[in-house]
Amino acid sequence: MENIKTATDVLFILLGAIMVLAMHAGFAFLEVGTVRKKNQVNALVKIIVDFAVSTMAYFFIGYGIAYGFDGIGFFESADALSKKNGYELVKFFFLLTFAAAIPAIISGGIAERARFYPQVAATFIIVALIYPFFEGMAWNGNFEMQAWLSATFGAEFHDFAGSVVVHAMGGWIALGAVILLGHRYGRYGKNGEVYAHPPSSIPFLALGAWILTVGWFGFNVMSAQTIDGIAGLVAANSLMAMVGGILVATIVGRNDPGFVHNGPLAGLVAVCAGSDIMHPLGALVTGGIAGGLFVWTFTLAQNKWKIDDVLGVWPLHGLCGAWGGIAAGIFGAAALGGRGDKLEAGFSFMSQLMGTLIGVTIALIGGFVVYGVVKALVGIRLSQEEEYQGADLSIHKITSEADG
Repeated sequence: MENIKTATDVLFILLGAIMVLAMHAGFAFLEVGTVRKKNQVNALVKIIVDFAVSTMAYFFIGYGIAYGFDGIGFFESADALSKKNGYELVKFFFLLTFAAAIPAIISGGIAERARFYPQVAATFIIVALIYPFFEGMAWNGNFEMQAWLSATFGAEFHDFAGSVVVHAMGGWIALGAVILLGHRYGRYGKNGEVYAHPPSSIPFLALGAWILTVGWFGFNVMSAQTIDGIAGLVAANSLMAMVGGILVATIVGRNDPGFVHNGPLAGLVAVCAGSDIMHPLGALVTGGIAGGLFVWTFTLAQNKWKIDDVLGVWPLHGLCGAWGGIAAGIFGAAALGGRGDKLEAGFSFMSQLMGTLIGVTIALIGGFVVYGVVKALVGIRLSQEEEYQGADLSIHKITSEADG
């Protein structure tokens, strides 16, 4: 019976890994649909190559930094690796898909003007060092962060599926990259005028959003990592947050299809942290606030602050992810129908706030340091002529569709 249980756990987490792997196709098509036609090929190539580079970085370095090199044993014999039906291997696969989401998030922010190989180098450093540094603090107790929060506020920081660990990290790292890159040529006029660069394909944008939305139920539900930890509450909360994000983004965004299709993603980003402890009504409110927050801050960043974040990954992942970490500390409370008081590690709003701030700080500093160093050493920006020609021809020597 124990062997059946282990095999079932392996299948459970493997299905989760496959669903999150599929989400990377969502990242790709969301970017393909949002960028201009001359940059579509580059979007597709970046996502798949970044995943491969992330795998190398996480396998050889990142996973060990997060969870300790002693317990991994990836270089043992295949027979040793097959013990417990290879559960540790599929657990690595599952967590890798989370780690690889970081460069996939960043890719959307720096689209249309970033050099290819410098970005690949940044991806390796981020997945090998920056992301697992905070991942280990939040999910493995590294550097005593959780112990300090527990001693100070009576509870550990709770992030069930990565609102802060994955999404806020990706979004705030991306902010540093976007600022260091600067805006696309022709995006803003000398007197502050804003020139629109409309999406190349609403159908591709919508396809990407749908793939991400469906895969997110693996992202959240399978974060239990074992079959006996599965919770229908997580699925229901994901659903309600998704719907809340759609409805509010539709209303606040005045039916703009870009906002409508990013609405469910904003809601799902925000609910990750507290999806196992919120009441569905709390998840609905969390997702709704995230949908509005995305539309509002995306508009401010693009039009007023002149931050040329092409897909709005800082508002979507950075800000909505941070909101999710804090929202878990609000709607997880028993007084609001939550079950945060049932957590073994305790429940505290202040722990959620502090854990979120720590994650955001590490990500922001990490983004500026990594991209600042790469910029200083080799440069990270296409030339004005290359950008005008488009990343597809400048980097890949081909367009997304053949003429004739």
